[in-house]
Amino acid sequence: MSSPETDTNAAEYPIIVGMERRVQELANQVQVLQQELGRLKAYTRPRLPWKFWIRHQIKVLLDLRVVLGKLSFSEPPKVVGVPKWYHTKPALKNPPVISIATPSYNQGEFLEGTMRSVLDQEYPKLQYVVQDGGSTDSTVDVLARYKSRLHHCEMQKDRGQSHAINLGLARTDGEIMAYLNSDDILLPGSLHAVAKYFEDHPDVDVVYGHRVLINQQGDEIGRWVLPPHDSGVLKWADYVPQETMFWRRRIWDKVGGIDESFRFAMDWDLISRFVEAGAKFYRMPRFLGAFRIHDSSKTMTVVNTHGQEEMTKLRRRMHGRDVTPQEIQKGIRRYLGWHVIYNRLYRLGLVRY
Repeated sequence: MSSPETDTNAAEYPIIVGMERRVQELANQVQVLQQELGRLKAYTRPRLPWKFWIRHQIKVLLDLRVVLGKLSFSEPPKVVGVPKWYHTKPALKNPPVISIATPSYNQGEFLEGTMRSVLDQEYPKLQYVVQDGGSTDSTVDVLARYKSRLHHCEMQKDRGQSHAINLGLARTDGEIMAYLNSDDILLPGSLHAVAKYFEDHPDVDVVYGHRVLINQQGDEIGRWVLPPHDSGVLKWADYVPQETMFWRRRIWDKVGGIDESFRFAMDWDLISRFVEAGAKFYRMPRFLGAFRIHDSSKTMTVVNTHGQEEMTKLRRRMHGRDVTPQEIQKGIRRYLGWHVIYNRLYRLGLVRY
């Protein structure tokens, strides 16, 4: 006859055996993970922590930092300033006609500043078009005030920003082309400087410059200083500031304009097709435009959804396959290294733009 204590031990025995079996299974899994970790370490070149510490200290000491691609900065906002020579108009023998389209939809808060930044440059041969998608805000009043100074102005429903750009530029015939979004601005003297460069360099198809970033109120919050143009980096990332880019109509006609299937990366798509068509690029040594950062901008609202999808699509098209984040980092490393150098020289005042 068994005792109560014996019965209890018998009842607990299966539980203990099950726990031991589970512990053994976990131990086996840990061993497998340790083996996998060992194999990974074998493929990884050992790096000593002190090397990273020294590298970091050098970067801090020399203020070497990547700001290209960043939209937020620690410096307090300030009034946008440009050198006095930006206002000097170069002599033009035969000024080319410059055609600019601004796609617009319910951006009345910013549209007047955008239009003034173009019209107030008083470029002698300007075709400026505002293509609005049927705004219901103050855009109507803004356009009424400036309609007489525009080459064309139209308010009609469109299929989105890309379609509006194509519609607007189709109303023009200038040799030099560009589009400027309704919340961005051109900096003083940009049109004359671009026209002069194209006049002196008939072999160049596309030009662009450095970028100023502004906040909702129009105050400067940062700057992008770009190294000289590198078409190779465009297979991995697009660092060309769209609001500073101008191109010849011959290359636009060759590639067929904006691909309206793109909602976010239409500028990168256009640039990549310029490259494929053999376009010659030049990064001008001056700030040409300002990109506005605000909560309702497309860059802030769709970059992590449609933006990522379209950028992945473009990389897949250019490389013929999906690429890894590590490959992207490797592809842009050299370009960003040159950016760090140019940016630091600019901040030190050793180069002037």
